[in-house]
Amino acid sequence: MKKSIQHLAVVMGLGLVVPVSGAPTPEMGAAASEAVGGKTTVYATGKNAFSFPLANLTDAERTRFVIGNSFFKRNWVEAGASTTARDGLGPHFIARSCGGCHVMDGRGAPPKITNKLTGEHGPTVELLIRLSIPGHDPKAGVMAEPTYGDQFNNAAVQGVKPEGRVQIHHTTIQGRFADGTVYTLQKPHYKLTDLGYGPLHPQTMVGPRIAPHLAGVGLLEAISDQDILQNAADQKAAGGSIAGKPNRVYDAYAKSMRIGRLGWKANVASIVHQTAGAFNGDIGITSRLFPKEACMPSQADCLAAPHGGGRGQTVPARQASSKNPEIDDKTLGDVVFYQATLAPAARRKPKDPKVMLGEKLFHAAQCATCHRPSYVTTGSPFPEFGSPKLKGQRIWPYTDLLLHDMGEDLADGRPDFEANGRQWKTPPLWGIGLIKDVNGHQRLLHDGRADGVLEAILWHGGEAQASKDSVLKMKATEREALVQFVESL
Repeated sequence: MKKSIQHLAVVMGLGLVVPVSGAPTPEMGAAASEAVGGKTTVYATGKNAFSFPLANLTDAERTRFVIGNSFFKRNWVEAGASTTARDGLGPHFIARSCGGCHVMDGRGAPPKITNKLTGEHGPTVELLIRLSIPGHDPKAGVMAEPTYGDQFNNAAVQGVKPEGRVQIHHTTIQGRFADGTVYTLQKPHYKLTDLGYGPLHPQTMVGPRIAPHLAGVGLLEAISDQDILQNAADQKAAGGSIAGKPNRVYDAYAKSMRIGRLGWKANVASIVHQTAGAFNGDIGITSRLFPKEACMPSQADCLAAPHGGGRGQTVPARQASSKNPEIDDKTLGDVVFYQATLAPAARRKPKDPKVMLGEKLFHAAQCATCHRPSYVTTGSPFPEFGSPKLKGQRIWPYTDLLLHDMGEDLADGRPDFEANGRQWKTPPLWGIGLIKDVNGHQRLLHDGRADGVLEAILWHGGEAQASKDSVLKMKATEREALVQFVESL
C-alpha cells in the first residue's frame, strides 16, 4: 500500500492534512480491491486517517472542505460572548463542538469506569443517551420524555442546571467456542441519576448511542433508495432467517418522509438533517431546520438562558425561532459539505493470505448477506451539500443499510420510526481496522460494548444467530483470519 506521508501537505492554520495533486490514485496502479471509495479513495493510515477530503475534489471544493472543518472542530461558546460567529452554546449540551464527540472524525467510546461498584466514570461526551416514552411523533419518530426531552444532556451553561448524570454498571456473560476457548462479554446497564428537574416518566425508554466514525458518510448518502429496497427484496425472496427492512423517517430539510440510512437505527435520512439535529441536541445550537432550543416546558432556567442568534445580541431561549438561528444556512451547509466529502481510506493488505482466507470465511458464514460489499453510487440527494464527484463511484462499505432483529441481548427496547426495540441498522465495516490508530480504542456496536471485531460478532443474535454460530465453530486460526479480513476493510 502507498505510504500516505509521502503525498501529503499541511494546510497551515487548521493543522489539516490533505492529499496534494501529486498523490497516487487508484487509477495509477493500485489494486481495485483497495479502492473502497472508487476515485474518492485516499491512501492514509495513522491518526489522521479519517480526516482527508475525497481524493478527486476540485480546488474550490477543498477550500469549502477546510472552512467546514473549522466549524466542525472548534468549540462554540455561550451566548453573549465577544464572538458572534460561534456563540450560542447550550443552554443544555453534551459537547462544545462536533469534534468533541467525533474526535479526529472517528468513533466515540463509552467512558472509562473508575469505580465498578458505584458506576462512577469519566465524562460522558462520546456516548449520548436518547430518551422517549411509548407513542409516536410523525416528525420525530418517538415521543419525547415530557420533562427531559428526547436526549439526556449532562452539561449546561452558567445559571442552568445539568439534566443529570449517567451511571453505568456491567454484568458478565460467558460463552465457549467449539474448540473449548472461553470468552467473556460485558453487558452495560444505564441509570440516570442526580436528576435536575425531577423524576423521569415511569415508562421512559433509554437508548445509549456512540458517535460513529464519519469517513465515507457522503458516499453512503449517495447510494440509491432503489438499491436499499432491492436489498430488502432479495433477502425476502431468499426465504431464510435474514429479512431486513428499510426505515422510513421524516427529513427536516426535504420536509418529507424518506428512507433512513444514517444513525444506529437508520433513523436519519440525510447528512444535513443529522448535522442540524446534532447541533441542536448535542451542542445547543439552533438553525433554521431546528430553530427551538432543546428546553422542555418545566425547565424554567433553560428557557430563561441567553440565546445567541449570531448577531452579538441575546434574547431568552424561549424566544428562539427561525428568525434568529445561532448557525446560519451557509455555515451549516459548509459543515455538512465537510462531512459529506470525508474520504474513506484504502484497504490494507488485501492480498495477504490470512486476509483472503478471512474473506472466504466471511462469505461462508453469510455475513455478506447483511454486510453487502459493494454499490455504484448515484449521487447526493441534495447536491448543494455534496460534490458531483460522489456520483458513479464503485464503493465497498459492507452494509445493506437495512434494519435487522439482532436478538434480545442487543435490544434496547426503544423504537424509532419503523424500527422496533430489537432492530438495528447494519453498520458499514469500512475503516474499522483504523479506529485504533485514530481513536486509541476498538469499541464497536451502538454503545461501544464490544471490544473489537470478534466481541461484536459474539453479540449477534436474532437474524444473525446462524452467522454467529458459524463463527463459534471456527478454529482459532480461522477466527483470527476473519478478524484480519474485517480489519482490512
